[in-house]
Amino acid sequence: MKKLLIVSTSTIHGSSYLEYLLDELSYFFKNTKEILFIPYARPSGISHDEYTTIAKKAFSKINKEIIGIHTFSNPIEAIKTCKGIFVGGGNTFLLTKTLHKNCLIDTLKKVVNQGIPYLGTSAGSNICGLTIGTTNDMPIVYPPSFDGLKLVPFNINPHYLDPNKKSKHMGETRETRISEFHHFNNQPVIGLREGSWLKVNGDSITLNGKLTARVFEINKKPYEIDSGSEINYLK
Repeated sequence: MKKLLIVSTSTIHGSSYLEYLLDELSYFFKNTKEILFIPYARPSGISHDEYTTIAKKAFSKINKEIIGIHTFSNPIEAIKTCKGIFVGGGNTFLLTKTLHKNCLIDTLKKVVNQGIPYLGTSAGSNICGLTIGTTNDMPIVYPPSFDGLKLVPFNINPHYLDPNKKSKHMGETRETRISEFHHFNNQPVIGLREGSWLKVNGDSITLNGKLTARVFEINKKPYEIDSGSEINYLK
């Protein structure tokens, strides 16, 4: 049975890295002491070692050990034998390209579908959808495919922002960008606001956190769903 936490962001305003999620993570990873960390998204271009150190510090607060996948000579085997996975945020295009480069896509998808608990934040959440086409990231590298892991039957837009009527910014809103996406793609999109996450247990997908999420379906007016809502109906 699939077990995922698909999280909009690792850090909310006024808190340290993953601090607001630690109670949830302690329960989510209750059956494993060691978690395999995939730092390939490299936020701000930091190294794999630097990123892993940040994750280690956060998980040490709940007595969990983080091991970076880059420290293994055989990353495929590391995924096959792990008991928990965390894919951190950063650049979704870089993450996707590196997963392909290391031939990890199929193995990662297989073990998660078999029940290994998976935590994704930001870019690590983007790749859970049908494609990475609704990321906010710049395409700084070119992955061989824009396909996601297809662990949920829709796309995700982490860090979703509502239009600010007081802003002087004249560029496109997130809602406009997703509307553009739906001119060429049919799948639903979930706009996850900061501090929100999707919990997946088998076929059940539930919104968690204090905020609503915005749902975009092709040829429909966007609408809000409350925390606690199941969204298994989306296809």
